[in-house]
Amino acid sequence: MILALSTKALSKTYSNRLEALKAVDLKVKKGDFFALLGSNGAGKTTAIGIICGLIKPTSGSVEINGLDQKQNINKVKRKIGLMPQEYNFNPHEPNIEILINQAGYFGINRKEARVRAEELLKKVNLWERRFEVPQSLSGGMKRRLMLARALMHKPEILILDEPTAGVDVEIRRSIWRFLKQLNKEGVTIILTTHYMEEAESLCRNIAILSEGEIVVQSSMKDLLKKAKHQILILECVESLSENIKIKHCECDVLDEHSLQITLPESMSISDVIAKLLLQNVTVSHIRAAQNRLESLFLSLTSKED
Repeated sequence: MILALSTKALSKTYSNRLEALKAVDLKVKKGDFFALLGSNGAGKTTAIGIICGLIKPTSGSVEINGLDQKQNINKVKRKIGLMPQEYNFNPHEPNIEILINQAGYFGINRKEARVRAEELLKKVNLWERRFEVPQSLSGGMKRRLMLARALMHKPEILILDEPTAGVDVEIRRSIWRFLKQLNKEGVTIILTTHYMEEAESLCRNIAILSEGEIVVQSSMKDLLKKAKHQILILECVESLSENIKIKHCECDVLDEHSLQITLPESMSISDVIAKLLLQNVTVSHIRAAQNRLESLFLSLTSKED
């Protein structure tokens, strides 16, 4: 297995004695779309900072495409593109210059950088705004500009820290399509997000951090199989009575036409629909009350558990 990223016993203790990471072993395959999830303070930002060479670990090692980070720091930095969570543009610099200057940090000449900037700005639908400054852009446009900037030096690994935070659904979906295409072209992507739907929709493999430690590292498919139940909202045609019951399911009537069902792993949605029909209830629409990954994430990171 060819690894894009490998960490061994990666630890970080800050001067205030906070243990942000505790012997983290992380493996990301080349060409993967990988989710690195965790609650606030779990250690995600520290891990990303170390991987990108921005923070020094207390102990442990990082390898990028087989290269030891400490011995090949400049080569490693060229292989990684980072899209941070916070906006950090020069507010007075035109958008196209932001991209061109970013390329300059990696030794790309201005002529080549201009061609690359034009290509990326068109791909993220910002070409018409190239001479404006970031202050004139909406939140979604700023996110897309940050993504373009992270790709200016054609990195082999793209690290995204909350890439769709604060954007509307339409922009989020357009960013998803762009990222899927990048991954299809061979770019390894590591994603942190608080949107569980985003991780489940995009990522093939996942690691979850809790209090500086990895509590699970698995394929997304295998992890989701561990979901013991699914919570669904069923919209029904007929008016519902309070005595609706389905064996092995928890049923809660939310209103006259809405029924919440906790579905065990052993039952299918079609089983539920059939049992409701026997009670003269017709289901018109079904939606998830809680994302499966969200349910697992909460159970794995709960301090009580």
